[in-house]
Amino acid sequence: MSLSGVCVTAVESRPAALLDGASQGPAHRPFGARVKAFVALTKPRIIELLLITTVPVMFLAQQGVPDLKLVLLTCVGGYLSAGGANALNMYIDRDIDALMDRTSQRPLVTGMVSPAECLVFGITLAVVSTLLFGLTVNWLSAWLSLGALLFYVVVYTMLLKRRTSQNIVWGGIAGCMPVLIGWSAVTNSLSWAPVILFLVIFFWTPPHYWPLSMKVKDDYARVGVPMLPVIASNKVVARQIVLYSWVMVAVSLLLTPLGYTGWFYTAVALAAGGWWLWEAHALQNRAKAEVTGGKLKEMRLFHWSITYVSLLFVAIAVDPFLR
Repeated sequence: MSLSGVCVTAVESRPAALLDGASQGPAHRPFGARVKAFVALTKPRIIELLLITTVPVMFLAQQGVPDLKLVLLTCVGGYLSAGGANALNMYIDRDIDALMDRTSQRPLVTGMVSPAECLVFGITLAVVSTLLFGLTVNWLSAWLSLGALLFYVVVYTMLLKRRTSQNIVWGGIAGCMPVLIGWSAVTNSLSWAPVILFLVIFFWTPPHYWPLSMKVKDDYARVGVPMLPVIASNKVVARQIVLYSWVMVAVSLLLTPLGYTGWFYTAVALAAGGWWLWEAHALQNRAKAEVTGGKLKEMRLFHWSITYVSLLFVAIAVDPFLR
């Protein structure tokens, strides 16, 4: 189901002082807390996942250990770029963040960082990360990084998120870019291997995020964001999760017949993918039985999805040493 073409706009309900960052005076914004707030703007936990998909691809591209200085520069550039995108995302979404339980403590909502400060911070990180990539890694990686940032901020946050239930499907493209960046950082080119891994992350993103959306769908419904679980039944969402999961696992197995990986990666991809499918079908069965609340156990798949992608990409890094 889709709400394409239907514009949903959240209603601003916060005091004007909060929007101006004036709800807290200097005495209530100590330096240490401010530093933590600016770090929080970058969403470090999300960036950890992005780096997990970047570094192993560099090992695959090198077919061994890549230059460690290059790895460090790529990670720093990737952190700054993703951090800038996340800060700009919080700037744009500050109205709905104030109304959702899971985002009510973000720095702009609490007033620890003002909207103007957040905007300048996000743009600065975007510029610095692009220049860092271009001047120390290569310009292909720089443009890919900037493209990911702009896609996340403009296409996902500004255009898709509040308009369509397909928001996370197409918006997830930004999260697929680190595999292309990791490969291009080593080779200054692209090939089928990073494209396949791009598709793995593309098909991984919806079944990774939809279970979380099922858990907090009341939050999204309150602010008018049409995540799929908000506008569709659990049965429909679970069926879509299973569909994307099967495609994801199938795509993950393409690397070996094309000669990019060997037996170790294949074994891990089969085992981890098989367990994923087991969990996805179990969630679908519970949804079909109209199980609700805590017994639906939708977060089992969400947590496993993070383990799955970590195992898969660790296998990508290890596989070249076992061939």
